Amino acid sequence: MRVLGVDPGLTRCGVGVVEGVAGRPLTMHGVGVVRTPPDAELGHRLVAVEQGIERWLDEYRPELLAVERVFSQHNVRTVMGTAQASAVAMLCAARRGLPVALHTPSEVKAAVTGSGRADKAQVGAMVTRILRLDVPPKPADAADALALAICHIWRAPAQNRLQQAVALHAARAPKAPKALKGRTP
Repeated sequence: MRVLGVDPGLTRCGVGVVEGVAGRPLTMHGVGVVRTPPDAELGHRLVAVEQGIERWLDEYRPELLAVERVFSQHNVRTVMGTAQASAVAMLCAARRGLPVALHTPSEVKAAVTGSGRADKAQVGAMVTRILRLDVPPKPADAADALALAICHIWRAPAQNRLQQAVALHAARAPKAPKALKGRTP
């Protein structure tokens, strides 16, 4: 499975491509950051993020995008920019018919480091170790994008089995009788 991890942001949108399957060594194919100037108009910044992600999709041909799920922060401005960049990534994937998986920051940290409260340095160190890199990816947004891809590759099999079990249970559950129309007890 080849996954493009996206750590959304308007100024720095981390991107990283990882390939492999759970239980086997993973391979990094590329890592970087799509940058936009903070003083540029919002529309132009969103177009720049879109163009950057499209270049990554063209070059690396991932099977899926793993995007950080936007969570509430105290700084509304930061949340809005993150949400907008996240939406751009999802739009690019949808245009190509690629599935998108959303993972929370704590889920990614827990998958990669064993702790949902790990700091950026710990995430970078573990990404370096897991992918057998010589140096940690810089900036942290790039390492976070790789961590998202790793998280998805490792968690996808269990998530798929859970979804299948839920669907099977729903299919086997007895149907509730339909209410009789126009009749009042």
